[in-house]
Amino acid sequence: KDDVAPKDDVAPKDDVAPKDDDAPKDDVAPKDDDAPKDDVAPKDDDAPKDDVAPKDDVAPKDDVAPKDDVAPKDDVAPKDDVAPKDDDAPLPLAVLAQLFAQTDVGQIREHNEDNYLVADLGQGLRGIEESLAQNWKVGAKGLLFAVCDGMGGAAAGEIASQMATDIIYEYMKKATGHGSRDKLALDIVGALEEAGTKILGEAMANRSCRGMGTTATVAALVDDHLLIGQVGDSRAYLLRNSRLVLVTRDQSLVNQLLEAGQLTEEEAENFEHSNIILQALGTSDSVQVDLTFVKLCRGDVLMVCSDGLSGMLRDFEIAAFLKNNDDPSDACRVLIDEANAAGGHDNVTVITVRFDGAGLVECDDEATASLKYQKYPFGPSLENGADSAGRGRSLSREASPSIEVHGEFEVEGDIDWEQFLHERRQIPAERSRVGVPGWGWAVLVGALVLTYLWYTH
Repeated sequence: KDDVAPKDDVAPKDDVAPKDDDAPKDDVAPKDDDAPKDDVAPKDDDAPKDDVAPKDDVAPKDDVAPKDDVAPKDDVAPKDDVAPKDDDAPLPLAVLAQLFAQTDVGQIREHNEDNYLVADLGQGLRGIEESLAQNWKVGAKGLLFAVCDGMGGAAAGEIASQMATDIIYEYMKKATGHGSRDKLALDIVGALEEAGTKILGEAMANRSCRGMGTTATVAALVDDHLLIGQVGDSRAYLLRNSRLVLVTRDQSLVNQLLEAGQLTEEEAENFEHSNIILQALGTSDSVQVDLTFVKLCRGDVLMVCSDGLSGMLRDFEIAAFLKNNDDPSDACRVLIDEANAAGGHDNVTVITVRFDGAGLVECDDEATASLKYQKYPFGPSLENGADSAGRGRSLSREASPSIEVHGEFEVEGDIDWEQFLHERRQIPAERSRVGVPGWGWAVLVGALVLTYLWYTH
């Protein structure tokens, strides 16, 4: 029992461990062959274990295990927080997006030259997998939406718009963390520039693709500010409290003449060159990206569309359909059906996104009244003309970035639009949304000739 007393001392095994290393303790082991041997057996087992260095390490580790387990857990806790941030963890400013997208060939065209892009860059998701609206959360790498309307004849327009959506998606996905709005803005511009360059290269290398091009309206966000890059005349609208506002600016001849005061709204509706656009990706090595932004409120609805929709429906009709169809999938289908019912002269593509979440402020009357087209103001760090990749640009708060910045994209008020059109004839014109197609005129002329010959003979 006196020997057992050390057992009580043994309770703190850490003190006994070094004593077990002594030779005399090994002699005590036979003494433990007595009745209490069974009790000492564990000690004997422990003794050799103490001699075995690894097991000695295990013994204290078993005692400390709970603490050791807790320690790494404490270390892992921040890592767990960081891991999702690298990919798609919700930002402190939580923004939710319910969205849907759809495209339709229309009533006149034989094939669809439109393409759209919806993507969650953090999750690597692209496209609409089901016929129901998707619910996404804005993550660190952001959400991306785009509509591209191809042109160029035959299948070239379809190739151009498909190339544009693919290149824009890959560029934005590979961008190293958009981080700030300025970085996101530069990434949007860089993606559009790269798409334009590669489409032009394909057009020059492939005879069947000569003259192809595409519009591109790209919207993206990493927080509560939506950034929009525009080339061509596809559009982005925002619906806020029943008020619909066009937050992009058409780069088309008819719009420039409207802004210059050479056309009225009524004249513009019947303007014979309403299908002429002044910029497109793939038609030259220089494009000017019109970059705008909107500070979002809870309940805002974004709609990005091709001119197959905006050319068929008036703005007040679009506003009514968006207001009366809260579900984005319903809104897309109704808008496309109505555009087709109005004639469907062109391919029709629509993306609708409804924004919500605690990260967005409630919309008040002031926010509704102040909603408008706004140029994106780059931060002071980018005003020196270099982006984070070191590429030189003439960036300022007044001018949107481009491959070659050469002032605002404007048409002066006293310009001769026929001469202007002649000088820009290298930009492919979309087939007119209204009127008789080219083959129709041939049939009509042929019928008139046959009629004339019939009556004269």
